[in-house]
Amino acid sequence: MGRFITFEGVEGCGKTTQIKLLAQHLTERGETVVVTREPGGCPIADQARAILLDAANRAMTPTAELLLYAAARAQHVQEIVKPALAAGKIVLCDRFTDATIAYQGCGRGLDLATIAYLNELATGGLKPQLTLLLDCPVEVGLRRALDRINGRSGAREERFELESVLFHQKVRDGYLKLAENEPERFIVIDGSRQVQETEAAVAEAVMARLAEG
Repeated sequence: MGRFITFEGVEGCGKTTQIKLLAQHLTERGETVVVTREPGGCPIADQARAILLDAANRAMTPTAELLLYAAARAQHVQEIVKPALAAGKIVLCDRFTDATIAYQGCGRGLDLATIAYLNELATGGLKPQLTLLLDCPVEVGLRRALDRINGRSGAREERFELESVLFHQKVRDGYLKLAENEPERFIVIDGSRQVQETEAAVAEAVMARLAEG
Protein backbone atom coordinates (compact mmCIF):
# COMPACT_ATOMS: atom_id res chain seq x y z
CA MET A 1 0.00 0.00 0.00
CA GLY A 2 1.23 3.48 -0.87
CA ARG A 3 1.23 6.63 1.23
CA PHE A 4 -1.44 9.32 1.02
CA ILE A 5 -0.27 12.86 1.80
CA THR A 6 -2.54 15.90 1.50
CA PHE A 7 -1.85 19.61 1.46
CA GLU A 8 -4.33 22.09 2.92
CA GLY A 9 -4.56 25.81 3.58
CA VAL A 10 -6.28 29.05 2.66
CA GLU A 11 -6.12 30.56 -0.81
CA GLY A 12 -2.59 31.60 -1.76
CA CYS A 13 -0.82 29.67 1.01
CA GLY A 14 1.55 28.02 -1.49
CA LYS A 15 0.15 24.48 -1.59
CA THR A 16 0.41 23.93 -5.32
CA THR A 17 4.00 25.16 -5.52
CA GLN A 18 5.07 23.07 -2.55
CA ILE A 19 3.43 19.91 -3.87
CA LYS A 20 5.39 20.21 -7.11
CA LEU A 21 8.64 20.76 -5.24
CA LEU A 22 8.01 17.83 -2.90
CA ALA A 23 7.11 15.57 -5.83
CA GLN A 24 10.40 16.43 -7.48
CA HIS A 25 12.30 15.76 -4.25
CA LEU A 26 10.63 12.38 -3.72
CA THR A 27 11.07 11.36 -7.36
CA GLU A 28 14.78 12.13 -7.17
CA ARG A 29 14.94 9.76 -4.20
CA GLY A 30 13.46 6.97 -6.29
CA GLU A 31 9.84 7.15 -5.14
CA THR A 32 6.92 6.77 -7.54
CA VAL A 33 4.72 9.81 -7.02
CA VAL A 34 1.24 10.77 -8.21
CA VAL A 35 0.30 14.46 -7.93
CA THR A 36 -3.40 15.25 -7.99
CA ARG A 37 -5.87 17.84 -6.74
CA GLU A 38 -9.40 18.52 -5.56
CA PRO A 39 -11.76 19.45 -6.90
CA GLY A 40 -10.62 17.68 -10.06
CA GLY A 41 -7.89 15.16 -10.67
CA CYS A 42 -9.71 13.25 -13.41
CA PRO A 43 -11.88 14.28 -16.39
CA ILE A 44 -15.29 14.00 -14.71
CA ALA A 45 -14.15 15.73 -11.52
CA ASP A 46 -12.42 18.43 -13.58
CA GLN A 47 -15.78 19.31 -15.10
CA ALA A 48 -17.19 19.76 -11.61
CA ARG A 49 -14.15 21.90 -10.76
CA ALA A 50 -14.92 24.24 -13.64
CA ILE A 51 -18.41 24.80 -12.24
CA LEU A 52 -17.31 25.15 -8.62
CA LEU A 53 -14.53 27.68 -9.16
CA ASP A 54 -16.11 29.85 -11.87
CA ALA A 55 -16.94 33.27 -10.44
CA ALA A 56 -19.93 33.43 -12.80
CA ASN A 57 -21.54 30.82 -10.52
CA ARG A 58 -21.63 32.94 -7.37
CA ALA A 59 -25.37 32.26 -7.08
CA MET A 60 -24.63 28.60 -6.29
CA THR A 61 -26.16 27.61 -2.96
CA PRO A 62 -23.92 26.23 -0.21
CA THR A 63 -25.73 22.88 -0.32
CA ALA A 64 -25.29 22.55 -4.09
CA GLU A 65 -21.62 23.43 -3.64
CA LEU A 66 -21.19 20.75 -0.97
CA LEU A 67 -22.84 18.06 -3.09
CA LEU A 68 -20.76 18.93 -6.15
CA TYR A 69 -17.58 18.60 -4.09
CA ALA A 70 -18.73 15.22 -2.79
CA ALA A 71 -19.57 13.97 -6.29
CA ALA A 72 -16.22 15.11 -7.69
CA ARG A 73 -14.41 13.49 -4.76
CA ALA A 74 -16.18 10.15 -5.17
CA GLN A 75 -15.06 9.94 -8.80
CA HIS A 76 -11.53 11.13 -8.05
CA VAL A 77 -10.95 8.68 -5.21
CA GLN A 78 -12.15 5.66 -7.17
CA GLU A 79 -10.48 6.58 -10.44
CA ILE A 80 -7.17 8.04 -9.29
CA VAL A 81 -6.35 7.88 -5.59
CA LYS A 82 -7.21 4.32 -4.58
CA PRO A 83 -5.61 2.66 -7.64
CA ALA A 84 -2.39 4.63 -7.10
CA LEU A 85 -2.25 3.68 -3.43
CA ALA A 86 -2.95 0.03 -4.26
CA ALA A 87 0.02 0.14 -6.66
CA GLY A 88 2.29 1.30 -3.82
CA LYS A 89 2.68 4.89 -5.00
CA ILE A 90 2.93 8.05 -2.93
CA VAL A 91 -0.12 10.22 -3.65
CA LEU A 92 0.22 13.96 -3.07
CA CYS A 93 -3.18 15.64 -3.16
CA ASP A 94 -3.85 19.39 -3.25
CA ARG A 95 -6.86 19.53 -0.86
CA PHE A 96 -9.05 16.69 0.34
CA THR A 97 -11.83 16.14 2.89
CA ASP A 98 -10.40 18.64 5.39
CA ALA A 99 -11.03 21.39 2.85
CA THR A 100 -14.74 20.56 2.83
CA ILE A 101 -14.88 20.81 6.61
CA ALA A 102 -12.99 24.12 6.60
CA TYR A 103 -14.73 25.78 3.64
CA GLN A 104 -18.25 24.40 3.57
CA GLY A 105 -18.47 23.68 7.31
CA CYS A 106 -16.59 26.49 9.03
CA GLY A 107 -16.79 29.00 6.17
CA ARG A 108 -20.35 28.40 4.93
CA GLY A 109 -21.78 27.18 8.23
CA LEU A 110 -23.15 23.88 6.88
CA ASP A 111 -23.86 21.00 9.25
CA LEU A 112 -20.64 19.23 10.18
CA ALA A 113 -22.33 15.88 10.69
CA THR A 114 -23.72 16.02 7.15
CA ILE A 115 -20.27 16.90 5.81
CA ALA A 116 -18.72 14.00 7.73
CA TYR A 117 -21.29 11.61 6.27
CA LEU A 118 -20.68 12.82 2.70
CA ASN A 119 -16.90 12.69 3.14
CA GLU A 120 -17.18 9.10 4.36
CA LEU A 121 -19.51 8.17 1.51
CA ALA A 122 -17.32 9.76 -1.17
CA THR A 123 -14.04 8.29 0.08
CA GLY A 124 -15.12 4.92 1.44
CA GLY A 125 -13.39 5.91 4.67
CA LEU A 126 -10.05 6.80 3.09
CA LYS A 127 -7.99 9.25 5.16
CA PRO A 128 -4.54 10.73 4.59
CA GLN A 129 -1.64 9.37 6.63
CA LEU A 130 -0.18 12.87 6.72
CA THR A 131 -1.68 16.32 6.14
CA LEU A 132 0.50 19.39 5.72
CA LEU A 133 -1.33 22.59 6.64
CA LEU A 134 0.40 25.58 5.10
CA ASP A 135 -0.80 28.38 7.31
CA CYS A 136 -0.54 32.08 6.51
CA PRO A 137 -2.49 35.26 7.28
CA VAL A 138 -5.62 35.56 5.15
CA GLU A 139 -4.62 38.92 3.69
CA VAL A 140 -1.24 37.55 2.57
CA GLY A 141 -2.80 34.53 0.94
CA LEU A 142 -5.54 36.44 -0.86
CA ARG A 143 -3.06 38.95 -2.27
CA ARG A 144 -0.91 36.13 -3.62
CA ALA A 145 -3.92 34.28 -5.03
CA LEU A 146 -5.31 37.30 -6.86
CA ASP A 147 -1.87 38.18 -8.23
CA ARG A 148 -1.63 34.62 -9.59
CA ILE A 149 -5.09 34.76 -11.17
CA ASN A 150 -4.46 38.15 -12.75
CA GLY A 151 -1.19 36.89 -14.21
CA ARG A 152 -2.80 33.99 -16.04
CA SER A 153 -4.83 33.69 -19.20
CA GLY A 154 -7.82 31.41 -19.62
CA ALA A 155 -10.53 30.58 -17.10
CA ARG A 156 -10.45 32.67 -13.92
CA GLU A 157 -10.90 30.23 -11.04
CA GLU A 158 -11.71 32.90 -8.49
CA ARG A 159 -15.14 32.23 -7.00
CA PHE A 160 -13.65 31.65 -3.54
CA GLU A 161 -11.06 34.43 -3.79
CA LEU A 162 -13.95 36.88 -4.19
CA GLU A 163 -15.45 35.88 -0.84
CA SER A 164 -15.10 38.23 2.14
CA VAL A 165 -12.04 38.36 4.37
CA LEU A 166 -14.31 37.21 7.21
CA PHE A 167 -15.19 34.05 5.25
CA HIS A 168 -11.53 33.24 4.68
CA GLN A 169 -10.71 33.90 8.34
CA LYS A 170 -13.37 31.37 9.34
CA VAL A 171 -11.76 28.89 6.94
CA ARG A 172 -8.31 29.50 8.41
CA ASP A 173 -9.62 29.14 11.96
CA GLY A 174 -11.34 25.91 10.93
CA TYR A 175 -8.12 24.49 9.55
CA LEU A 176 -6.17 25.37 12.68
CA LYS A 177 -8.84 23.71 14.82
CA LEU A 178 -8.64 20.54 12.72
CA ALA A 179 -4.86 20.49 13.17
CA GLU A 180 -5.25 20.99 16.91
CA ASN A 181 -7.70 18.08 17.13
CA GLU A 182 -5.55 15.66 15.07
CA PRO A 183 -1.90 16.45 15.90
CA GLU A 184 -0.82 12.94 14.92
CA ARG A 185 -1.92 13.54 11.32
CA PHE A 186 -1.41 17.26 10.80
CA ILE A 187 1.84 19.18 10.57
CA VAL A 188 1.40 22.95 10.49
CA ILE A 189 4.00 24.81 8.43
CA ASP A 190 4.40 28.58 8.09
CA GLY A 191 3.33 29.29 4.51
CA SER A 192 4.08 33.01 4.67
CA ARG A 193 7.85 32.49 4.38
CA GLN A 194 9.91 32.42 1.21
CA VAL A 195 9.33 29.45 -1.11
CA GLN A 196 12.72 27.89 -0.35
CA GLU A 197 12.24 28.09 3.41
CA THR A 198 8.83 26.48 3.20
CA GLU A 199 10.17 23.83 0.81
CA ALA A 200 12.84 22.83 3.32
CA ALA A 201 10.31 22.59 6.15
CA VAL A 202 7.94 20.48 4.03
CA ALA A 203 10.68 18.09 2.91
CA GLU A 204 11.96 17.65 6.47
CA ALA A 205 8.47 16.90 7.79
CA VAL A 206 7.62 14.43 5.05
CA MET A 207 10.91 12.57 5.10
CA ALA A 208 10.69 12.19 8.87
CA ARG A 209 7.18 10.76 8.58
CA LEU A 210 8.13 8.38 5.75
CA ALA A 211 11.08 7.14 7.80
CA GLU A 212 8.66 6.07 10.53
CA GLY A 213 7.26 3.50 8.11
